[in-house]
Amino acid sequence: MAEVCLRDLVKVYEQQVVVRGINLDIPDGAFVVLVGPSGCGKSTTLRMIAGLESISHGQLLIDGKLANELPPQERSVAMVFQSYALYPHMTVQENLAFSLKLAGISAAERQDRIDAAVKTLELAPYLNRKPAELSGGQRQRVAMGRAIVREPKVFLFDEPLSNLDAKLRNQMRVEIKRLQHRLKVTTVYVTHDQVEAMTLADIMVVMKDGAIVQQGSPLDVFRNPANHFVASFIGTPQMNFFHGTLQQEGEHFYFASPALRIPLNQTRFGTALTHGQRVCAGLRPEDIQPHWPDETPPEAETFAATITLSEMLGNETLLFAESASGPLIARQLPPRPVADGQTLRFTVRAENLHLFDADSGISLRADQQPQETNTP
Repeated sequence: MAEVCLRDLVKVYEQQVVVRGINLDIPDGAFVVLVGPSGCGKSTTLRMIAGLESISHGQLLIDGKLANELPPQERSVAMVFQSYALYPHMTVQENLAFSLKLAGISAAERQDRIDAAVKTLELAPYLNRKPAELSGGQRQRVAMGRAIVREPKVFLFDEPLSNLDAKLRNQMRVEIKRLQHRLKVTTVYVTHDQVEAMTLADIMVVMKDGAIVQQGSPLDVFRNPANHFVASFIGTPQMNFFHGTLQQEGEHFYFASPALRIPLNQTRFGTALTHGQRVCAGLRPEDIQPHWPDETPPEAETFAATITLSEMLGNETLLFAESASGPLIARQLPPRPVADGQTLRFTVRAENLHLFDADSGISLRADQQPQETNTP
């Protein structure tokens, strides 16, 4: 195992900066997930750690040692690719043994390592098969086994589940997490799927445009997004956003838009609010509650929205609606049928309101921890 440190890491392609001065400390044994949209620089960052891309500026430290100029085979890292990268003419047994043979590992030790990986990943039935004879999930387990037998200090995963169907993706996600817990190897995992990031990470690193925009535990990033982008990217369905202004009445502030008037908690948002300030309010679907005509009217202030679509998901219903402040999604628990075109009254959980500056997108929460943005 090893600690991995990125210090002002930069990658430039043909005068275009694609990774912008990243600083990141990955603790020994941690599972760190780099997540963001396509083209945000997450795979390039991983490939610089692996030694598959040169570092334009900055430092990479693995186990306290500068690794910028080390060739990949001397970095004690093992990478699992989206494409599996198995040798098609070799059996599973031969794929597992190949890198060990190149490293000059004795036959006895090779077999011990292979036996351990086969037991861990339950590969015994497939040892004499070639990759073409395996399912996607089986090929992925072989690719993981090939990484394990090298006994690296760091595992690197580059979108390893992207080629699998949804059910198999869920199964393999659990297997990867269990494997990392068992081996306790420092792991860096790249994905564009925020569900994978939320479920796998000890530390989630959100990237955009080649920079880190927020890092922290998945729960902290979900509950305390540093800016509008993170709030929109993390969470399924995504957060609802409403544009409006801040209104002051005496000592109290309110968020105001055509449909909504929400009192603000001064402890949550502090004193740096300005009357008339343009803001964007954010509420997650579970924080917008529908109220039905046969229910006792709520005491809180309500607003109207017309249902445009409902999705029954077994244990819940997602309600898509149109309000005077724009479209919204609300989560109904327990599930309840509703007709398209029906108008319902809604309330919001004001204590869970997020506010973002309309121009910069930065969170206005007083308790929001400062986040490194790696701006160039």
